[in-house]
Order: sequence, then C-alpha cells, then structure tokens
Amino acid sequence: MSSEPTTLMEAIRYFADPDVALDTMVKLRWPNGVCCPTCGRTDVRFVKTRRVWECKEVHAKRQFSAKVGTVFEDSSLGLDKWFVAIWMVANCKNGVSSYEVHRAIGVTQKSAWFMLHRIRLAMQAGSLVKAEGHVEADETYVGGLAKNMHKDKREWVIKGTGGAGKTIVMGVLQRAEKDATSRVRARIIKETTKATLHAEVRAAVKPGSHLHTDAAKGYRGLSDDFKHGVVDHAVEYVRGNVHTNGLENFWSLLKRGLKGTYVSVEPYHLFRYLDEQVFRFNERGDNDYGRFQSVLSWVTGIRLTWSELVGSGSEVIA
Repeated sequence: MSSEPTTLMEAIRYFADPDVALDTMVKLRWPNGVCCPTCGRTDVRFVKTRRVWECKEVHAKRQFSAKVGTVFEDSSLGLDKWFVAIWMVANCKNGVSSYEVHRAIGVTQKSAWFMLHRIRLAMQAGSLVKAEGHVEADETYVGGLAKNMHKDKREWVIKGTGGAGKTIVMGVLQRAEKDATSRVRARIIKETTKATLHAEVRAAVKPGSHLHTDAAKGYRGLSDDFKHGVVDHAVEYVRGNVHTNGLENFWSLLKRGLKGTYVSVEPYHLFRYLDEQVFRFNERGDNDYGRFQSVLSWVTGIRLTWSELVGSGSEVIA
C-alpha cells in the first residue's frame, strides 16, 4: 500500500506490514539516513533477519533497533501495535481508555495503560514561544464531586468549600487570527494566589498583549504589563471581545474526557492526561495522519519506565 492511511481501519492495514511500519519509523527518526544512537556513525549495517542495525565501530550496544532511544524502548510489542495505539489516542476527541486499546490491539489492559502513558509523554512536546495578540487566562478545578464520594472519602478529601481537595489547572489560550486556530497551554498549579497567577501569565504571555481574564482577585495588577480586560462572571460572560469562552470550551473538552472516558484519574497522573488534551486541541486543524506523524516525530530522546510511572506501591488506574 503506497498511499498514506486516512482512517483507523486503513492505518491498521497499512502498518500491519512490518516493512511499512519500520520504513515509517526510520523516515521520521532518521530523515538523513540511519545512524548509530551511541556513537553517531552513519555507515551501519542492516541485519535483515533480526530487523536491527549494527554499527561498524566496536562498542557496547553496537546493535540497535528503531525503538532504541524512544518511548518504545524495551517494549516487546511490534511497531504495528504501537502505531495503531498512537493513531487512536491522537485522533479520538475525548480520548481512549486503556480497556479500549486492550480490546482493539490484543494486549493486556496493564500493557495498554503503560503504552498510553508513554504516548502521552511524547505529546508533551510543544512550543516555548509566548502567546501574543488576544490571550485568555483562566483556571479550573479538577476532581470528583463531593456528592458522588463515599462519606468516609468525602471527610478525608474535602477539607473546606469550593475547590478544596481538587487539583488546580491553569490555562493560557492565544485566540485564532486569520486562518490559524487558537492554541492553548495548560499546567497544574498549587494555588491561585496573586503571586502564582502573575508568574504564570508573565511566563506564557508577551508583554503588551491583550489579556482577558475573569474578575478573580489573583489577576489584579496585570495592567502594567498587559492590556488587561476583565469580565465579571457574576454579571456577564461576554463584554465585546472581553471573555474567556475559548478556555471554557477547552475545560469542557478536558473534563468530558476525564469523566466520560477515563472515569478515574489520580492527581499525580493528571498532568499526562492534560498534555494529551492540549495536544489534540492544538493540532485539531491537522488531519488524522498529520496528528499521528506529529506524535511519532516526538518519541525520540525520551523514556518512561514502569517504575517511574507507578512509583512504589502505586495502583494501576484505568
């Protein structure tokens, strides 16, 4: 099959050929030719029977596969299964659970859960360029509803009112201009104090930009560096072009995935699911194969081991 796949079914058929899967990986990882990840030599020999390369320089780990030095390293699963999993998580709007991946590609749920977190690590890659133009800043609280908790857990988790016991996520969204799409940056913060919010905004937004926020006290005092527009949600949600509706839309997508697809996400894993949703939101203007390629182009030079993921005594969460 020569043409690139456009649907999940086409992707499954396309990458079922091990030569096609390997060729796809090689072209994205080594566009200028295969080189040894240890010493960098380019005159390597391909061992066809084992589908690995061998460096002519004598050193440790002179034989290497296309997985070495990527999030796929030490995985016994073939690239065909990895590529289908990447396709699914990159293109399912509300995410895809480990149970669905486990059923779709024929691996255990535990393996699927590990695969998805390694793929989310690749989705962390993003631009460090500060937002400019018209920018929205807002925060939201992520956590279970008190009314749905068992009495014992509610008393242990909820120590106050409002967002008590929940994780705070702050986002900055640069509104779309011309043919571009809006882009968002989001990260977990510890508190919504003035010092924290000001530091986050200044780190993510260029001075002089039009900044739109709600009337939270933590955003006061930003007018010296930005053209700060404030909308009081107790009175109105939109005043002219001053609103945070773009970020409200993103929060809706994030929580729909967390509640509807993943159901239960521990706070110490939340940042990975956040990276996943940010990726899909920012790349929504691309097609399915384009999003797949974006993730695959970022898998090199990063690694996530099982012990790093779960830590000591942690339980696997679907």
